[in-house]
Amino acid sequence: MKRFYTKKTTLLSVLLLGALSVGANFASLPAACAAPENAQAQAATPFQEEKLHMTNKWDKVFPESRHVLHEKVTFHNRYGITLAADVYKPKGVAKDAKLAAIAVSGPFGAVKEQSSGLYAQTMAERGFLTLAFDPSFTGESGGNVRDVASLDINTEDFSAAVDYLSNRADVNPERIGIIGICGWGGIAINDAAMDTRVKATVATTMYDMHRVSANGYFDANDNEEARYAAKKALNDQRTLDYKDGTYKKAGGVIDPLPEDAPQFVKDYHAYYKEKRGYHARSVNSNNGWNQTSVLSLINTPILAYADEIRTPVLVIHGEKAHSRYFGEAAYKKLTSGKYAANKELLIVPGANHTDLYDSDKIPFDKITAFFKANLK
Repeated sequence: MKRFYTKKTTLLSVLLLGALSVGANFASLPAACAAPENAQAQAATPFQEEKLHMTNKWDKVFPESRHVLHEKVTFHNRYGITLAADVYKPKGVAKDAKLAAIAVSGPFGAVKEQSSGLYAQTMAERGFLTLAFDPSFTGESGGNVRDVASLDINTEDFSAAVDYLSNRADVNPERIGIIGICGWGGIAINDAAMDTRVKATVATTMYDMHRVSANGYFDANDNEEARYAAKKALNDQRTLDYKDGTYKKAGGVIDPLPEDAPQFVKDYHAYYKEKRGYHARSVNSNNGWNQTSVLSLINTPILAYADEIRTPVLVIHGEKAHSRYFGEAAYKKLTSGKYAANKELLIVPGANHTDLYDSDKIPFDKITAFFKANLK
């Protein structure tokens, strides 16, 4: 295996470790864009979700709580992809109760049996109905090509989760929030900028997957030539992938771990590759993303309209996290406009990036208070 610090391939191998609206006035569309005469007939055809093969056993990396009810469900996004999810509901609530709900996803390259499931189950213990889901093309979710990332489709996944929650009889559709972990923290902010149904957002230990893909870690490759070289290599790989009828993987979290690997890579290894967090369906625990997914990440800025988010956003980051600069930059953008008053930044003392995946440093009391105040 090549050493971690290979010059021109570093960006390609490290980027994918998992670190990890503009309204439309349809009445003004020209006649050429008008709906066809048979639109009503088309709309009357119910969408048929793909049948997914989901396990019924408890295969999470965290223990099952006796204080919540758990069920596996599916829902679909606007692209026709069926997503697999776990619903966690507090025990003992009235049968006709309509609860505040939270959709959770992340980290980038993880599955719902890892960190997002832990967050979801814990928040259900605190009174919320929660949904932890596998993003499109990963885990138990649908999509014919596997292990593909798209910031557009993944943002849609969050809104599709809101679609599903809004139509549950036990959810109050006016009280829905989202939590994004790691790369999904940036995606959560992107979704909050688009989806006005999201009433509160938490982005924890976040990555901006566009920025790290386009600029490299710590913006070390933020120049045209570096980006061109990366895109050239990735497009050459596209040609080979099509010729071979397959998709080359980026490799996931590096294993075995080089002695001179940066500390944050060691932290990823300790979570994704060891008993603490390893999961057989996790992209990062195994062979990684399709390498050419980086092309979409490079070309898709996700925080462009973050300053227009009117609803509350809480950004949480570890004091010692290598990724802290992503959260601080996001918070700066969130507070650069006229909706700054309901935005918060919480720095967790002594925490690194992966501490906020599963350790007792996760500020669940703060997260709970934030959602109780803003989902009411």
